[in-house]
Amino acid sequence: MRRRSLARGLLRLVSALTGLATAAALTTAAQAGPSRDPAGGLRLNQIQAVATHNSYHREVGFAEQRVMGEYDANFGNLLYSHASLPVQFAEQKVRGIELDVFPDPRGGLYAEPLIRGFAGQPPLGEPELERPGFKVLHWADFDYASSCASLRGCLRQVKRWSDANPGHVTVPILLELKRTDPQFEKLGGAVSPAWTTGLLDALDAEIRTVFGEDRTVTPDDLRRKGRTLEESVLRHGWPKVADTRGQVMFLMDNDDRAIQDAYRAGGRESLQGRVLFTDAEPGRPDAAFVKENDPTGAGGAKIAELVERGYYVRTRSDVPLDQASTGDRTMLRAALASGAQMVSTDFPSPGMAARYGSDYTARLPEGATVRCNPVSVPAERCPGRDLERDRLARS
Repeated sequence: MRRRSLARGLLRLVSALTGLATAAALTTAAQAGPSRDPAGGLRLNQIQAVATHNSYHREVGFAEQRVMGEYDANFGNLLYSHASLPVQFAEQKVRGIELDVFPDPRGGLYAEPLIRGFAGQPPLGEPELERPGFKVLHWADFDYASSCASLRGCLRQVKRWSDANPGHVTVPILLELKRTDPQFEKLGGAVSPAWTTGLLDALDAEIRTVFGEDRTVTPDDLRRKGRTLEESVLRHGWPKVADTRGQVMFLMDNDDRAIQDAYRAGGRESLQGRVLFTDAEPGRPDAAFVKENDPTGAGGAKIAELVERGYYVRTRSDVPLDQASTGDRTMLRAALASGAQMVSTDFPSPGMAARYGSDYTARLPEGATVRCNPVSVPAERCPGRDLERDRLARS
């Protein structure tokens, strides 16, 4: 009996010592984790990745396509479809998306697109379009097909992927705030409400129902006490990649001053309490993100200067459907060389441009998903070829 008690005592002692050793090892690993991040000490503005343009977009049906030419001679530019958002992230090395957002506070405003009636098609019957909230589509009453009809639905797709891949770099989500086309309004189509400060408040609130403060990089995270957002960014920089993995950030595509002023109203010149970064001209208090869509010629030099100063820049690698029809990669090479952190394409995967006669694809060199910024990080300071890895799984 004494021997059994002694044995049990020894087992308890060994177990306790093992537990202490395990706890100490976990603590050491947690403390050392950030230093082993594949991005090292790089900041969000010191990396570069490929994003997609109109990331939600799907082609309308053949019946609608047959009548589209009566209303838009260039409707061929609308004939492309993206994979669902999680597939873009998982399979196409995409690390940035764009969503076109229409306000629909009462619900149902965009539920019966005119083009379907023109084409003799039955009602759409999409439940998400009937609910109040913000909707995601390209052109109300015309080019309406989407892989996720509501903003909340799109963001939930992103979050599910993010939850399953917590080591991803911060994903920029570009939002273009849209209104209905007067041409189709006159034909009896939807008439969208104006983007007022109240609607913009509701937009922020809807985003926060999916991505809370701990999952978003916001202007409040960058702004320093007593300084504007721009001063804070240019003096102190952006957060580190290692500290913001598993997060997203929201950028406003609109350069419309009226919408921007409505968003900054009420003493929010530096985007205090806001979710989105505005596309602001350098020199304004809210300037941190700048959109420069053309990276060729003078545009490339302008982007490089902005990146060197510390701004976050979005540009494009192709426009419908020039590069897809010719296979020309001149604009892509200029976009990558410019240092723009977000390079948007309609063709992130091989085969998407084949219908237009080429094998054009926009990707980072050497198969990388995220790489060091070619302008702000010299090659000798780059910690690795591909910075997009799940550091927790691989450390």
